[in-house]
Amino acid sequence: MPSVANYVVASILCSMGVKMQYVLIIHEVADYEAWKKVFDHAASIRKKAGERIYQVLKYENEPNKIVHFSAWTSIVDARAFFESPELVRIRAEAGVKAPEFIYLDELESGEL
Repeated sequence: MPSVANYVVASILCSMGVKMQYVLIIHEVADYEAWKKVFDHAASIRKKAGERIYQVLKYENEPNKIVHFSAWTSIVDARAFFESPELVRIRAEAGVKAPEFIYLDELESGEL
């Protein structure tokens, strides 16, 4: 799980006019533990590709419906990574079923 410090940095950057770019991925996995093992193993390639911080969430009543929310250096980097043949192979290995990718540009960030 990302630290509070990561979000503080993102908030500071945003206040300085640096807007973050995010990817929201929703997908069902055959087995969460098997998926998580592959996900964790891919951390170094995600970082190298431009992922900066992430969260993994699940639907309240559907433990195998996973949401991966992450900040990236750019949408271009994220799209190239997630559409690469290597990632298609990794998703199949992890038991991912029909992922939905939503690419997002930050408009505003704040704390209450």
